[in-house]
Amino acid sequence: MISAQAWADARLLWDYHRMHHDPRPCSVAIGLGSHDLGVADVTAELYHRGMAPVIVFTGATSPTTRARTPRGEAVHYRERALQLGVPESAVLLEPRATNTGENIEFSKAVLAEADVKVSSVLLVSKPYEERRSYAMMRKLWADVGVVCASTPMGLEEYADSIGDARMVIDMIVGALQRVLVFPGWGLAIEQVVPDTVVAAYERLSAEGFTSRLLPADVAARPDA
Repeated sequence: MISAQAWADARLLWDYHRMHHDPRPCSVAIGLGSHDLGVADVTAELYHRGMAPVIVFTGATSPTTRARTPRGEAVHYRERALQLGVPESAVLLEPRATNTGENIEFSKAVLAEADVKVSSVLLVSKPYEERRSYAMMRKLWADVGVVCASTPMGLEEYADSIGDARMVIDMIVGALQRVLVFPGWGLAIEQVVPDTVVAAYERLSAEGFTSRLLPADVAARPDA
């Protein structure tokens, strides 16, 4: 049972993680691999709206995605996009990345190999990964503009669509931790995190929403 306070705290983090960008045409759309096929749906919709002429789907598998995407996150995303009418010629595949840093670096290499000139990226992720992904893009691929996009849902609706509200809140808490610690590792730009958001994060952690947190010894090490 998830308490009313935990839902309220999770909604606060959810809103903070969303960048609230308005989609605009970019050189390429990059769909970041995960357990959520909604990322592919949003990427396909944006393609059909003329927001990007080329798509890169990036991602291998992980313990949290293997059951839903056994052939690899990027492969399943590509299949979904083709089902939604995106032409095969518009989709590039990056099937090796196992974390967001690799998603960015490997996608950059795939685009360079395909001779796609990139000045701006439409970065499509899960809703609660927008801010962290944006911060990492601004650090690891600093010379391109970044516009974030994700499934336009509220927290409760999104949790229902995934079918595991506790896992979603765990993920939200883990994403906030990474916003806090990744700048010290050189993986992301610093961002302002309001005290109210930090307090909500600490309450959720204390209540046991911790399965996606980095171990304390790892989180404290800038060279990890």
